[in-house]
Amino acid sequence: MRTSGLGGKGQKYALASDEVDSDFWGFAHEAEGLFTPLPDEEKARRVHLAGCLPQGGLLRCVDHVGSRRAVAGNAWVELLDGDGATMGSYFVNDVTVIDVKPSASGVGLVDLTVTLWCENALPGAERLWELVRTGHLNHTGMWHELAPEDRHAWLSVALWSREYQCQGKPDAPAGQVFTLDGRHIVGRDTFYCAIGEAINGPGGYFGWNLDALDDCLRGGWGATSPFTLHWEFSAEARTRLAERVPAGDRELALFDLLLEIFEERGVRVILR
Repeated sequence: MRTSGLGGKGQKYALASDEVDSDFWGFAHEAEGLFTPLPDEEKARRVHLAGCLPQGGLLRCVDHVGSRRAVAGNAWVELLDGDGATMGSYFVNDVTVIDVKPSASGVGLVDLTVTLWCENALPGAERLWELVRTGHLNHTGMWHELAPEDRHAWLSVALWSREYQCQGKPDAPAGQVFTLDGRHIVGRDTFYCAIGEAINGPGGYFGWNLDALDDCLRGGWGATSPFTLHWEFSAEARTRLAERVPAGDRELALFDLLLEIFEERGVRVILR
């Protein structure tokens, strides 16, 4: 992640080149279209950078719309909090300026339309970033009412904002007891939402697939093994995590595989 420094009031995004360390591209008030679902995965996103003051490599492209010199290259798009500090970022490919207009956001600002490629900015994530930005991601269970298609977006924001949300807080020491509420676990994504919250609090991350969970259990992600996990309403969760998944040369129910992974990493799970 590039560090842009602090943005000004109302600036939610910052852009910096991935190719030249010192090449900062400027701030923008909005990045409309960054999280818009694509009807065709083969197409680049069209993103409207409203209230932008382009600098560096992005500025050099502004006067060359329609030519090859309008291609700024690869970059990081940083998401900023209300104080202008970086909450998280997305890597984007082949940023190309396709339109420039004066902006109503302020004197000297422009609205840039660019095309870019970005795999990780998931539909539904923008609203969740706004919760982080405004400090409203502050109580448990906020993911319960999410539509199924938004749960993976929740997990992505939990991952990409983790460093910002932790603010240097160390892992809990070994021997801690955590409580996992199984009432709202209805499938894979909801399990990862619930375990992230159990370990790291509201909006917390502790894996979003089996490999990531195993990595988190090795330390550095909020908890230190060995620890104890009280899995409340585990019988309900067991029936909903019955999907058969490969485990080496075997096939297990997802619930049973999770228990096996916990045991292998020194976690004592108490089913309740």
